[in-house]
Amino acid sequence: VPLVESGGGSVQSGGSLRLSCVAFGYASRYCMGWFRQAPDKERELVSTLSSDGPTSYADSVKGRFTISRDNASKTLYLEMNSLKPEDTAMYYCAADQSYLGVWVGYKPPTLDAWGQGTLVAVSS
Repeated sequence: VPLVESGGGSVQSGGSLRLSCVAFGYASRYCMGWFRQAPDKERELVSTLSSDGPTSYADSVKGRFTISRDNASKTLYLEMNSLKPEDTAMYYCAADQSYLGVWVGYKPPTLDAWGQGTLVAVSS
């Protein structure tokens, strides 16, 4: 499996979690990102990090989530603060050779790779 997520869990509203994604075999030149899917909802690309550094965030998470990458360990992170019940979803790490930033807030296109997901559950 090329992308392996971890860090999900159950938290109360207002809490924090940090998701990690080890991107085996993906060079720093790939655009990386996180998308989520809640039950009965479309997939939503919530954040991206381009190979040259720029980040993008969906309006729904802007100011609360922070994406970052450690190229040495090939790990992508998503720091999630001030979590809300509506953030409850399965979160997936993704990688693509094209720029993904234009898709934030929307259903992502077909991606080069994605992981198996990690579940985030936020209770009120």
